Amino acid sequence: MSAKSDDEKKRYEAFQTPKGVHDVLPDDHSYHTYIKKVVRHRARQAGFRRITTPMFEYAELFSRSLGNDSDVVSKEMYLFEDKKGRKLALKPEGTAGVVRSYIENGMNQLAQPVMLYYIEPNFRYDRPQQGRYRQFWQFGFEIIGESDPALDAQLIFLVTKIHEDLGLGDMFRLQVNTIGSPEARRKYVEVLEDFYVGKERAVPAEFRDLIHKNPLRLLDKSDKDEDLQILAKMAPVMKDYLDKDSLAYHEELLSYLDELGIEYEENPSLVRGLDYYNKTVFEFWDKNKGAQNAVGGGGRYDGLVELLGGQPRPAVGYAGGLDRILVNMKRAKIRVPMKDDLHVFVAQLGKEAKKKCIGLIGQLHKVGVKAMGAVGKGSINEQLGIANKFKVPYTILMGITEVKDEMAIIRDMTKGTQVRVPLVDVVERMVELIGEDNLDRYTPGELTME
Repeated sequence: MSAKSDDEKKRYEAFQTPKGVHDVLPDDHSYHTYIKKVVRHRARQAGFRRITTPMFEYAELFSRSLGNDSDVVSKEMYLFEDKKGRKLALKPEGTAGVVRSYIENGMNQLAQPVMLYYIEPNFRYDRPQQGRYRQFWQFGFEIIGESDPALDAQLIFLVTKIHEDLGLGDMFRLQVNTIGSPEARRKYVEVLEDFYVGKERAVPAEFRDLIHKNPLRLLDKSDKDEDLQILAKMAPVMKDYLDKDSLAYHEELLSYLDELGIEYEENPSLVRGLDYYNKTVFEFWDKNKGAQNAVGGGGRYDGLVELLGGQPRPAVGYAGGLDRILVNMKRAKIRVPMKDDLHVFVAQLGKEAKKKCIGLIGQLHKVGVKAMGAVGKGSINEQLGIANKFKVPYTILMGITEVKDEMAIIRDMTKGTQVRVPLVDVVERMVELIGEDNLDRYTPGELTME
């Protein structure tokens, strides 16, 4: 009998989200909406067009592009097989999917460079912490088809303007470096491996295999351990081993950043954690907390299109963490416009009044008044209590007498005053009370038919 009781309890036990994911509640959606609006506005200004790639891709797309030794591929991807045994992965980042789409859809035939942006969720089995989740939102930009440090600078400028628009312009500082050509980097990796050999005891056990696999990643992980930070400062400087073309490219980029008035810090330890990067790499770090509170980064990936099966095309991109930006906006006490607040609650008593109110609500919506009501069977006082919970400035009341007289009562919830108005004049009166600037009007764009 007790076992049955336990089963019954379990059957009705409340669910919780899995570790590392969270609900985006209405208040946070106000931030999401505002951030997306800023990104879309700046993207359109700069000539970017929006793209959305599938939420899952063949797993090999990421292992080939990001590198089998990268943390993303080796530790963090969500992998599964479909019913035919094909290996798929929830996308852990946006660039690989965009490049795959560029190749698959023949975008190399379009005017180059092709400039695309996205705002979408990604998935990584990472250690959850503030602003970092296993399902996380990113916005990103990809410029494919042209190699020019002026494009790198314009992309950095675009991200800088987004930060300023969001009120975070003074919170983050640009970190920039060049990691050169793949050939020059291979020579540097050999030198770096020799440097770390003999210093294994100073490298955390979880990272020691990187000394011989990919010592560049030890620089990328220097923010995770104090000893790694010390070693990174002692390590040979990458610039001393790079090719002349990459160094010249980098100097030209810096000259453009200076021209644009963008503050930056040259960071010789900055390498980024993915295999596809070359030449320019950059990140935006918290001025006080450093890399631990970085909000995004990017760089040039001139070999990725060819690596994924396309004709060689140079490219540069950036991805920013929407969740991380949201956390920092709250930290800076930045408030965003709240457009979900209602203007009016419509209360009624009786079926005939409810019929009238349903039509009235539709008319109010049509002119941009945010209104709800005409629900349930509660008394007028109970409905006014609901109106108070929604914190509406006005309530419209209709009962049997108002229906008979073709009238409605408009109550000012702040002042506690009310006035009786002919039903045909209610919409116009509400527009006057709320004000044209506060209405939430929506006008669909003009449609054309071929």
